Amino acid sequence: MSGTTALRIAAAMPPDAAPAYPGAVWIGTVDERDVTAELNFTGLAGYAAVRLLVRSGRAPRGFVQLPVTGGRVDPAALTAAVAALPPVAAPPAVPTPPVTVVLCTYDRPQLLASALRSAVALDYPQFEIVVVDNHPGSGLTAPVVEACGDPRVRLVVEPRRGLARARNTGVLAARFGHVAFTDDDVLLDRSWLRGVADGFTAGPRVGCVAGIVASGEIASPAQAYFDQRVSWATRCQPDLFSLRAPRPHEPLFPFQVGRFGTGANFAVRVDTLVALGGFDERLGVGSPGGGGEDIDLFVRMLLAGYELAYAPTALVWHKHRRDVESLRRQIDDYGTGLGAWMTKMALNPRTLAMMLRRVRPGIAHYRRITAGGARPADPWIDVHRLGRAERRAVLGGPLALLRGHLAGARARPLDDRPPHARPEEER
Repeated sequence: MSGTTALRIAAAMPPDAAPAYPGAVWIGTVDERDVTAELNFTGLAGYAAVRLLVRSGRAPRGFVQLPVTGGRVDPAALTAAVAALPPVAAPPAVPTPPVTVVLCTYDRPQLLASALRSAVALDYPQFEIVVVDNHPGSGLTAPVVEACGDPRVRLVVEPRRGLARARNTGVLAARFGHVAFTDDDVLLDRSWLRGVADGFTAGPRVGCVAGIVASGEIASPAQAYFDQRVSWATRCQPDLFSLRAPRPHEPLFPFQVGRFGTGANFAVRVDTLVALGGFDERLGVGSPGGGGEDIDLFVRMLLAGYELAYAPTALVWHKHRRDVESLRRQIDDYGTGLGAWMTKMALNPRTLAMMLRRVRPGIAHYRRITAGGARPADPWIDVHRLGRAERRAVLGGPLALLRGHLAGARARPLDDRPPHARPEEER
């Protein structure tokens, strides 16, 4: 486009290294108003395709993906792809209550430093950041928090290992009545907390809000597998979940937990979380349960009569595991956590009856998502082996839940929350 200045578009998550995968996808974001300009995507070398999150202001319209040919993306193809996306309305003005951001970490100082840089840059009237160090003995986390140098950032420690325990400790340290949770392997969109606020106004009884956890990097086969596997990375339509609103087109509801979101991006009202007893310590990474403390909370919210809002305006970018061994460990945690959580549900007569009515579609759904996804013949990664490993991990869930119980982990640890721990908004 002669005579114009190219608009520079940077990657959503700056890469640590060049892609080593012929199917690598460069990922970024662009506003719909800029699509007609000449776009200069930085660092396209080695990528086979470009994936863009197209936004209208801060509202996501959807993702488009186009091939890279000769080091560039065809402008006409990009314009046509964006035009095919559904339009979105601008988010209305909503209340913006003070929020405590709880970021739990375990010995990943480089990732934590990047996450904190994005957190302190959030565009939101009033918030604080509580970093929960789940392994203070290593001494790796405190220097990162100190170097951040922002008075809104505080460090608390939880030496007892387990993500659920770390999250509960963060809640007890919160000064505000709304808490937003994220992880150390994400970058937060500047409008993330405004998106969280959108979600809390979506219904009269919203107790929990989840948002998009978009793939921030696809530069390896492991990342490509994970990107195809999850359902919370590209959904751009708001949703409101409630047991009062049946979903006949979703036969597993409320147990198809990937529909709700994931632990890297969700928020709760503190009073609601405390009424539910907090996160189950028997679940979560670092516990015998391996994972599942987030999906457990989502379903408990619904069972208790609260609404769960999915707000696509609440956006974070996630760095998936690059190597297959790290992916395998993550998948193992997911499977164990799912099995432990299903065991917990089966031990409750109410939820057992609900689960039994969903056995057949449940088995079919799980076989489908662990069978290899859309790339069963990918020579770079044995997706069938990963699926078999995950199914074996699910079978270990009951024993994992028992081990957590025998170790003294509690299902409702916040039932005895001391009065002084109430957030400022409750006092």
